[in-house]
Amino acid sequence: MSLELFAHPFSSYCQKVLIALDENAVPFRLRLLDPSDPSGPDVLAEFAALWPIRRFPLLRDGSRTLPESSVIIEYLQLHHPGPQRLIPDDPEAALAVRMLDRFFDHYVSTPQQKIVFDAMREPAARDPLGVADARAMLDTAYAWLDAHLADGRSWAAGDAFTMADCGAAPFLFYADWTHAIDARFTRVHAYRARLLARPSVVRVVDAARPYRSYFPLGAPDRD
Repeated sequence: MSLELFAHPFSSYCQKVLIALDENAVPFRLRLLDPSDPSGPDVLAEFAALWPIRRFPLLRDGSRTLPESSVIIEYLQLHHPGPQRLIPDDPEAALAVRMLDRFFDHYVSTPQQKIVFDAMREPAARDPLGVADARAMLDTAYAWLDAHLADGRSWAAGDAFTMADCGAAPFLFYADWTHAIDARFTRVHAYRARLLARPSVVRVVDAARPYRSYFPLGAPDRD
């Protein structure tokens, strides 16, 4: 097995790649980035040597290493393809998927993580204005997404599950825990429910259940 993924099951960006791997049943070895694991310190040291930025996930394929979840998914389609085409072959359709992938990364995941990371700081170091801005961005993103889904599409870019949905699944999963999706955004709630019912997403969410105590805002008793 040539593929190794340096990742943690509770990380949303790692889940994004894990969903993509599961969608096409791509075999890989998980290199668990968990200091509490017996092999954790050695894996963390190897990871830091490969990628000093120390942001995960990181994919290693033989002598080649690739950071960044979207780049990893693009690489998998090029070099380890399967029946599920996560980036369409049509250039215009692929552009729409990449735009939505950026939407979920920048306007759902980034503000959600801002709130979570702020909660992990000492009270004197917290940034209430930054958190308020992040919550406002999430509300704006939820409203945009609800309107975007108004045409009855099943998935973010249409009728096919794509890279955009690989990111949407964990990002909306944690975003609703962090800053609840307003009840009026019924299409977003329905989309989130479809994502969480997808078999690949179910498996990734279940694999992360043992780590829910890590969530600094308190994981809700749902999902």
